Amino acid sequence: MASNPATSLLETFTYPSNDPQYLIKWARLGPLNAQPLVFVHGTPWSSRLWAPFALALSNKYCVYLFDNPGYGQSKPLTPAATAELTSNGSLTKQAEVTAALFTHWALTSTRASHVIAHDNAGLVTLRMALEHGRDYKSLTLIDVVAVGPWGLPFFKLVAENEGVFNGIPPQMFDGIVKGYIRGAAHISLRKEHEDMLAEPWVSGDGRPGQEGFVRVLKQASTRKSDDAEKLYHKIGESGLPVKIIWGKEDQWVPCERAIKLKELIGGNTHVVLVEEAGHLIQLDQPERLMAEILTFLSQVDGAS
Repeated sequence: MASNPATSLLETFTYPSNDPQYLIKWARLGPLNAQPLVFVHGTPWSSRLWAPFALALSNKYCVYLFDNPGYGQSKPLTPAATAELTSNGSLTKQAEVTAALFTHWALTSTRASHVIAHDNAGLVTLRMALEHGRDYKSLTLIDVVAVGPWGLPFFKLVAENEGVFNGIPPQMFDGIVKGYIRGAAHISLRKEHEDMLAEPWVSGDGRPGQEGFVRVLKQASTRKSDDAEKLYHKIGESGLPVKIIWGKEDQWVPCERAIKLKELIGGNTHVVLVEEAGHLIQLDQPERLMAEILTFLSQVDGAS
């Protein structure tokens, strides 16, 4: 998955004006006057996971890509921001920051975007709609972290031994990161994909690095969504078209969660389970995933 200049994140958004401050690198592809579409990544991924999909859809849509604060090309967090995000397992702060980014892009009710979310971006985008009044044209939730019970045992291990993990020599830590990433795929990852996903966490050059990886897993150990889950029915009642796509072999977030999430949202919500796909469905079954995304977008666009 070689980097394409068209998907390089050259723009910068900073929020708020004072510390704790969050910096987001972003890019826009495709015609500015086209229907907007936003890809949102989760943990411990980056926009690189969505880049081929964004590029393919940019011939029809105005596509937005970005790296969450402290991920990918977005600079490491300040100490104050690190402390704030690490303790924010409910992702309310990340939802606030991402909602501000949507405002910066003028994605309002009169220019509502399609939103495609993976992993914990599911909880983030649902909170954005419920708590920040973000209007979407449609919402696609892919192997999302949005309903309990929460967490992998590894998260707790990292949280309880933060200093130990930060002190592991880089060469050994490289193996830990890549081993963790491999567990998200059902089909063996190609080396170029494994290296691409691990790069922000194992390289220098202003990337989040080892401490950043430990931080996001520590935050994941405190994940909670009970308050939001009680309100998901409002998404369904609003009439928002929602499609839930899930890898049937997802070992991180079992596909039973897809059914539970559909029941909580209700309304115009559909579920598709994809065979031979794990949590990294973008790499396990990219063609099938793209077909499901295109079908849904076309249905929504055709109905409007």
